[in-house]
Amino acid sequence: MELEKVTHAENIRLAPGGDAVIIIDQSLLPNETRFLSLREAGEMWEAIHSLRVRGAPAIGIFAAWSLYVLSRDIDEKDFEGFYASLREKADYLNSSRPTAVNLSAMLRRMTDTALENRDAPLSELPDILHREAEAIHNEDMEMCRRISEFGLSLIKNGDGLLTHCNAGPLATSRYGTGQGPFYLAKERGMDIHVYCDETRPLLQGVRLTAWELSRAGVPCTLICDNMAATVMGQGKIQACFVGCDRVAMNGDAANKIGTRGVAILAKYHGIPFYVLGPTTTIDRNCPTGADIHIELRDPEEIKEKFYASPMAPEDVECYNPSFDVTESELITAIITEKGICYPPYEKSLAALFE
Repeated sequence: MELEKVTHAENIRLAPGGDAVIIIDQSLLPNETRFLSLREAGEMWEAIHSLRVRGAPAIGIFAAWSLYVLSRDIDEKDFEGFYASLREKADYLNSSRPTAVNLSAMLRRMTDTALENRDAPLSELPDILHREAEAIHNEDMEMCRRISEFGLSLIKNGDGLLTHCNAGPLATSRYGTGQGPFYLAKERGMDIHVYCDETRPLLQGVRLTAWELSRAGVPCTLICDNMAATVMGQGKIQACFVGCDRVAMNGDAANKIGTRGVAILAKYHGIPFYVLGPTTTIDRNCPTGADIHIELRDPEEIKEKFYASPMAPEDVECYNPSFDVTESELITAIITEKGICYPPYEKSLAALFE
């Protein structure tokens, strides 16, 4: 079934021999579907940094499998040496991108697993890490399904829905977060229409979201980022659904640059604005959005990427933050696998962990 192929794209998987992580190179989509087999720490780091693998949950899954693969080659005679080498590799992978909390959280989960099994035979530690990475992957599939179910409960037949960036199967493991309800609506015969922001400057909405939804048969329309206000004003949008890379404990949420603008527009037009993500994206050590480190990326992504030739003056200064933070007062609800959280988020988010 074509829909099943889209909702579970096997964008990340372990090679049959366990010596490599295989990913879809998202930087080449939709024009080319190429699978990369990654064995070395340097190419794993590059895959995250260059957005060959992207989406907060997908990065966490990839990092877990990568650390398992790298653990197989650690040649130490005692646990202290093994653990020190594992931590060094985890810290290196974690340096690839700073904003998405899943990267650091899943790497920490893997190193903590090793520490908890320090009394196990050294030869068994890679197998223990394999089981933990597999658990992380399987848990994300279930979390995405539950998030999608909760999100679907907020959608009505005939709704027009707007999304920004890509929070579908490619960014997660199955269904997705911000896009997951759209696939469930399609499966259950609901009549919806999705408007996809192009998401400049890296065009995840153009290259990934529109591609995934179109292949799945979900009716969708691609719009430029600066058309969202007009589409909302025309009454075509009944709700906005977006993913997230990190959520602070006060409900502030970091997501792809441009998300905050969509939330402000939605507030003006009286349109619900929903943030969807697993509880792994909620950073319990982050009080507010002001504490979220925003990644700054290469100016060439604005000036040259996706153009046949440079489209800006060579010496012009560029500012290219990869994410922005949407304040909690702009967010109608935060949807997790444990349920729908409403303001005040200080209480509803904290309750998820009680």
